[in-house]
Amino acid sequence: MGFWKELVSDETTRVSSKRVAGLLCVVALVASLIANTFSHESIKPSDILVESVALFAFGALGLTSIDKFTKNKQ
Repeated sequence: MGFWKELVSDETTRVSSKRVAGLLCVVALVASLIANTFSHESIKPSDILVESVALFAFGALGLTSIDKFTKNKQ
């Protein structure tokens, strides 16, 4: 349990909502890709939906990384 708390915590050991949202998006994308591997092509999600969730995950996790570097300069 400590690993997961550390994974979603920021430098001040508080839970970061950006990290939680980014990880949830990554889990949703992986689950969707695995489900699409074994399902019929006619029930796949739209491409724009998958791309939007991927961009949201990239943005949330990327902003967390930027916060880490800008915090040291203040």
